[in-house]
Amino acid sequence: MNYRCIAQYDGTRYEGWQKQRRTEETIQGKLEKALQEITGEEVQAIGAGRTDAGVHSLGQVVNFHLKEKRKAEELETDLNMLLPDDIALKHMKTARERFHSRFDAVEKIYRYRIRTSAEKNVFERRVVWQYGKPLDVEAMKKAAAFLTGTYDFTSFCRNKKMKKSAVRRISQIEMKEIKGELQIDFTGDGFLQGMVRILVGTLVEVGEGKRKAESIPVVLESRNREKAGFTAPPQGLILVSVRYEI
Repeated sequence: MNYRCIAQYDGTRYEGWQKQRRTEETIQGKLEKALQEITGEEVQAIGAGRTDAGVHSLGQVVNFHLKEKRKAEELETDLNMLLPDDIALKHMKTARERFHSRFDAVEKIYRYRIRTSAEKNVFERRVVWQYGKPLDVEAMKKAAAFLTGTYDFTSFCRNKKMKKSAVRRISQIEMKEIKGELQIDFTGDGFLQGMVRILVGTLVEVGEGKRKAESIPVVLESRNREKAGFTAPPQGLILVSVRYEI
């Protein structure tokens, strides 16, 4: 039986979504351990996005298969009782047998939050980049327009040894200024390793006046990570939602 749910987590103390041999501090690892304890089965929990260390989730879609059928609501309750307080599962239900949270995803939305006010908010320090300076948002919007579309985003990929295609489609980059904070929403069909954070770093360089908006096409065409901007810190990034056609 295939199950599907939403995983929400504060990624501050974790080494990302993906299970690793060198550490037990991953979201996937914690979830699979809880599943095994409850069901007695070795279960693979598949996430729609492999969020990096320190990155958060509001709408990570997860699916997993169990040999023995269980009531989805009871399973969700039991798992939430075992999981740490910074990981929660919601909307557990059965899914079609061949549903795959990552391969079936058609669109993802990531949000990056930047504090542009000098006034600190200590209670949100884990979920906002504490930048603390104003930015030229209009220049950043102009730069973002050059990034919207289908391109080879090799220049914005942290994995320099990646052999698969780096072509992705960003359908929208939306910026909102809310009470001393800049929120940037990225909507696309998929994102490379570190891609959103490198995009943010590059846009911030434009907002600081260190880089011209018109330089973005050159960066894209170079397919060279060194031509893009710095990698923004992880705490400001959250996976908001994942969309499926069915």
